[in-house]
Amino acid sequence: MQIIECVPNISEGKNKSIIDAVSESVSKVSGVKLLDVDSGAATNRTVFTFAGEPEKVLIAAFNLIETASKLIDMKNHKGEHSRIGATDVCPLIPVSDISIEETVLLSKKLAEKVGTELKIPVYLYEYSATNPQRKNLAEIRKGEYEGLSKKIKLSEWKPDYGPIEFNSKSGATVIGVRDFLIAYNVNLNTTDQKLATEIALRIREQGRAKKDSDGNILKDENGESLKIPGKLKNVKAVGWFIDEYKKAQVSINLTNYKITPPHVAFEECVNEATQLGLRVTGSELIGLIPKDAMLEAGKYYLERQGKSPGMPEKYLIQIAIQSLGLSELQKFDPNKKIIENVLEDNVESLNNLTIREFVDELSTDSPAPGGGSASALSGSIAAGLVAMVANLTVGKKNYENVFDKMTQVAVNAQKLKDDLLLLIDEDTKAFNKVMDAIKFPKKTDEEIIIRNKKIEETNLYASEVPLITMEKSFQVLQLAKIVKEKGNKNSLSDSGVAILLSKSAIEGAAMNVEVNLKGLPESEKKKNIQNKMNKILSEIK
Repeated sequence: MQIIECVPNISEGKNKSIIDAVSESVSKVSGVKLLDVDSGAATNRTVFTFAGEPEKVLIAAFNLIETASKLIDMKNHKGEHSRIGATDVCPLIPVSDISIEETVLLSKKLAEKVGTELKIPVYLYEYSATNPQRKNLAEIRKGEYEGLSKKIKLSEWKPDYGPIEFNSKSGATVIGVRDFLIAYNVNLNTTDQKLATEIALRIREQGRAKKDSDGNILKDENGESLKIPGKLKNVKAVGWFIDEYKKAQVSINLTNYKITPPHVAFEECVNEATQLGLRVTGSELIGLIPKDAMLEAGKYYLERQGKSPGMPEKYLIQIAIQSLGLSELQKFDPNKKIIENVLEDNVESLNNLTIREFVDELSTDSPAPGGGSASALSGSIAAGLVAMVANLTVGKKNYENVFDKMTQVAVNAQKLKDDLLLLIDEDTKAFNKVMDAIKFPKKTDEEIIIRNKKIEETNLYASEVPLITMEKSFQVLQLAKIVKEKGNKNSLSDSGVAILLSKSAIEGAAMNVEVNLKGLPESEKKKNIQNKMNKILSEIK
């Protein structure tokens, strides 16, 4: 599922009724979860954090901006934090299965709606910026709300969307796409803040000021301080002492964890601490973290141990928690700290059933779950066996020449296993959609036309789902062939079972494709599905 996060800042941090009303405007949107509300009286500002499916998040973001515009009058606002409008800034952050480019398009869609419907001038920033001058939020905020009436008239500060005139009540709003920021602290076995600061200066991108032999800061011809850059890109860091823990910490902001992930920052702190005679004792995550950052950490530490990283997600996450010492100060709960887990709401998922419960569910007189879900399960078990054989090959004597190949097979098989597990639920959901369509009213000619169209649509979708099961299971079959030929010979029977199960998954899913296409009128979409199905069936032979 695609997930984006939104972290809008509004210019109100004191009035609880306004803050609650803005919170409600987000919470009422189905498919969006409000994760945090952080208010400050001195700054007179509140930061909201919510996440969910992209289109749902856009609705919630618009609701928030609209509510803030109605309840906040910027003519009366005072606060220590710089600001430009009632909703000062509204960043969108890609979290899962969505690109920066896709998220930028969403930010522009939101900006256009705000500008057109709410008559609020909108500036685009960061990845969404229309020119380099607007990339930096601080540049857009210069002059703040009080200077906006003059600034907006300048040609170089014409809003990207909305009216080219000063909105005295709401000011302006800045919308854009930025990277996910991970707030992350590394714990040291010292109370000396200076030592923590020394490590921070060495690792952060900005580094430290360059000095001469007398300790004077050196400057360039423009009067700017010369810098000795730090080791890590997209890293901000300071050293501090936390009285509650009686520890000094290197407090880190990872502004692009794709470039410098937590485990890289952690290991660099370990290296620098060792040089200073210190030890890193663990680390602490502030707020939430994307799942892939944890998975990459788990894979990194397994590879350092000479083991295959092609392990289940739960195992990789546990390795990451242990290796980074994330539970040193307080227990790290993946269900509360990993953003995808926080958003997950699959209480009724078939995946949550025990084996006995699932088989019992299959055996009842309910038509779903049925053969399609069973085929997806068969494919996922085959993928699990493939990963097992690959993992039993890596690190074993006489198989050194296939370690890299088996490692990649294990990683790919784990991904296919997870995809097929999701298809167990999706096949049942697709069938239920067909049943819902059949229940549409059919008393009038118009109702019959609508009902028939809906039945055709849902049956086509119910054909596409098992087709995906076929495609994924065929990929499993191809991997099973590799481990059967190159994998650990002591696991030959496991490779054989994987081959049989993946073949059964393909043929079983094909039956479901055919039964859902049966009776549908001929169309290009139906023909494409049939061609893809027949191609896979011919190739497995």
